[in-house]
Amino acid sequence: MAVSLSSPSSSAINSITLQPKLKVVHGLRTVLPGYSVKSHFRSVSLRRRAVVVSAITGASGTGIGKETAGLLDKVKVLDLRGNEVQISDLWKDRKAVVAFARHFGCVLCRKRAAYLAEKKDVMDASGVALVLIGPGSIDQANTFVEQTNFKGEVYADPNHASYEALEFVSGVTVTFTPKAAMKIIESYMEGYRQDWKLSFMKDTVERGGWQQGGILVAGPGKDNISYIRKDKEAGDDPPIQEILKACCA
Repeated sequence: MAVSLSSPSSSAINSITLQPKLKVVHGLRTVLPGYSVKSHFRSVSLRRRAVVVSAITGASGTGIGKETAGLLDKVKVLDLRGNEVQISDLWKDRKAVVAFARHFGCVLCRKRAAYLAEKKDVMDASGVALVLIGPGSIDQANTFVEQTNFKGEVYADPNHASYEALEFVSGVTVTFTPKAAMKIIESYMEGYRQDWKLSFMKDTVERGGWQQGGILVAGPGKDNISYIRKDKEAGDDPPIQEILKACCA
């Protein structure tokens, strides 16, 4: 996979497109995605914020600073009917595993949703809610639910407000990596698929589709965030046992 910049002295991509280009892998009866980058996005920022990764599993540990907790307290997301919900209300009165997707069409995010949902019975037994938040519109969120049959709660964050408050990393360099490419191939071989229509909708491409997410365990209590794992690159899923230890031990 390759990314071409029109101007080496500029920090913006003036003409870049990501389109699937299928190819057959020798010895496998499977069509896998390749990438050709030659699209029409303009002024896509290459600025990369510092990556912070922490995992705190103590019962009363916050895992984030007071400033971040304060910002989260002002963030609102949308449920599938379009109702505004203060994000900290999702774990105010309960414990919740909250997964943040790259975007609703992302094949790696669909795999993340599935691998978390496989342990939903364990979470249910411990009284822990499973929540997924994606940067995009309500329509995209509803399409994601219809396509994946995800059994957890799903919310849309069209303004990326929660992603900015949590300082999740974003950029081309953390999206196109060798590890991410291998995980995409593995995901396709396991039957997961990218929804390219969703991936190229306005709500996704306005920010280039370079947003990364993460996973946190929070509650009960608005400021009680006991575990947070910020993705270093696309498809950077933590071990499921690490999440279960944080939420259900």
